Amino acid sequence: MRISVSFIASTLFFIFILHSMWNLFSIFRVPTCIVGDKCYISYLNSNPNLDLLVYASDNSKSGNIELILNIDKFNYHDKWEKEISLQLPKVVRNNGTMSIHTIIIPSSSKKKHYTLNELATQPDATYLKYPLTKYAIPASAAFNLLKEESKKQTVKPVTHLRTKFPIIMCTDKFEISSSNIPMEIIRHLRINHKRQFLPVVHRDIMQMRLRDLLEITGETMDAKILFTYTPVSVGKMRFVAQIDSTLHQFIALGFTEKDLDEVKGVFADTNVYLLCATVLIGSIHLLLDFLSFKNDVKFWKAQTSMAGLSTSSVLWRAFSQTVIFLYLLDEGTSLLVLVPSGVATIIEFWKISKVLNKSISWSGGLRFSKGKNESAEELQTRKYDEECMKYLCYLLYPLCGCAAIYSLLYQSHKSWYSWTINSLVNGVYAFGFLFMLPQLFINYRLKSVAALPWRAFTYRAFNTFIDDIFAFIITMPTAHRVACFRDDVVFLIYLYQRWLYPVDKTRTDEIIDDSPIENDVDSKKTQ
Repeated sequence: MRISVSFIASTLFFIFILHSMWNLFSIFRVPTCIVGDKCYISYLNSNPNLDLLVYASDNSKSGNIELILNIDKFNYHDKWEKEISLQLPKVVRNNGTMSIHTIIIPSSSKKKHYTLNELATQPDATYLKYPLTKYAIPASAAFNLLKEESKKQTVKPVTHLRTKFPIIMCTDKFEISSSNIPMEIIRHLRINHKRQFLPVVHRDIMQMRLRDLLEITGETMDAKILFTYTPVSVGKMRFVAQIDSTLHQFIALGFTEKDLDEVKGVFADTNVYLLCATVLIGSIHLLLDFLSFKNDVKFWKAQTSMAGLSTSSVLWRAFSQTVIFLYLLDEGTSLLVLVPSGVATIIEFWKISKVLNKSISWSGGLRFSKGKNESAEELQTRKYDEECMKYLCYLLYPLCGCAAIYSLLYQSHKSWYSWTINSLVNGVYAFGFLFMLPQLFINYRLKSVAALPWRAFTYRAFNTFIDDIFAFIITMPTAHRVACFRDDVVFLIYLYQRWLYPVDKTRTDEIIDDSPIENDVDSKKTQ
């Protein structure tokens, strides 16, 4: 039995994914004390009374510090939240910064007349500092092109306030060995003179979303922030710390804040089982994408005739992929997303050379040469393709035009170029599935589906159903969620046509493949 390279690569890929899932489970295991080793016990094992103090400070030379929350003997076993009114200093309104300081100390400590620095350095105090403001591009950078064309807009980052500041604290009662301290929390541990590790407090990075940022202007005198507290297990604490570290690495790799915000949406409020399922499903999605790409290139490389294949659908995919690439470029998407989209665009244009029966060569300059003349089957296919496109244009062009005019009149954009790209990508997004219909029409008129690359279609179909699952897991616009389900309908019609027009197994195949499915399907009917 011959083992293909794809099978070996897929097997190694699944082994890697299972190993990653095992590591994820191991994060949630509670550390134990090793016999004979020096161990530390949790300060919370004796259920002490704790006080919570929250301060806010700005970056002025005077260093204004204000106590904004003080809770004596706070309940650290239950989740709670509290809204805090905050007066914004002038330095913050003038594009300055502000920090938030969280201190947890024993209730027996003397807090009166102590400064913030004195409280933070108490032997049994847990201290956490984090910026309460963030520089970001304001939403007002976009404007109505018709009503505010003469208005000068700024695209410089300005101060935004985090209207939600969540913290988590590990409340598990356990002992930990000095040689077995998890790497994720070792830098957050603080040991007192009684060989106790103090409560581990961390910002909940998963709940700090871009949607909670509030733009600060010179007229913003005050604001409200939601301070939330959540008790967590040591496993959840390790997981959040690991994600926090990983997100910083993603920034170094070229990911944008928007990309990371979507990642947070996947992992926020997710238990370990659903998390592992998400990782597994996402990995399968990635594998099927690779296999679909591989077989699609293989099919078109061997393709010598367009009989039974829609030329319009191929041209449309090249156009739509180009629009999506320009849209991602205009939005400043990370290179890890932009580069694959650019490669896909090049591949789609390579397909056009096959579709239009042209070859590209370099001989003293870039030259285009025409291939062989169209066969009778190709002429018949093109006739049906043009017939379907004529009816589609009556529907598609008015819809795209109306959508573009509506966007111009009632929505804000950064520039005319941005409006053009957004209008095009919205047309691709909303009505792109209509360009799958010419192939369905050709299949109907020819009463055959033999010319289609069914292996690549199968991989894409599985990915479509996986997209349906992610539509409920990942935060996304309603239009995109609907788009995930519309492709299902088209593919089900493809399956119905494959059942309705069975393949004649006695004919000679023009494309030889090692798959028994493609031996029956990926060929053209000979007359």
